[in-house]
Amino acid sequence: MSAMMKRSLLREHVFILLFMTEFNSIEDMPHQMRLYFDQLEEPADDASEEFIEHRFKAILDILPELDEMINSRIEGWSTGRMGKVELALVRLATYEMRYDEDVPIPVAINEAVELAKKYGMDESASFVNGILAKMV
Repeated sequence: MSAMMKRSLLREHVFILLFMTEFNSIEDMPHQMRLYFDQLEEPADDASEEFIEHRFKAILDILPELDEMINSRIEGWSTGRMGKVELALVRLATYEMRYDEDVPIPVAINEAVELAKKYGMDESASFVNGILAKMV
């Protein structure tokens, strides 16, 4: 039995699924999630898969609330204008900062910035950092 994935990797998988919601209907996401898990080079153990799925669904359940929270704190921007990578990261980090007591706020921000560096464009990391700083 393999050990549960590291938190940063779990977070990255949740981010990718959130990113995928921008290209798939919410109704199609259970199927897309299954395809995603099936194509992983290193398959997720059951506990990791369960964590990823649970976190992803928890975020989807309150997406309008998260977007409202984000939009109310950023001037001159809105979630509708953000790039898809940045939007998924800001939503994930906002969720962690507000609803996951196991994740310290600086860790949620730092992890989102690191994922922005990996998946975003040159200015993504500073953009995500700036938005999340306003969420604190």
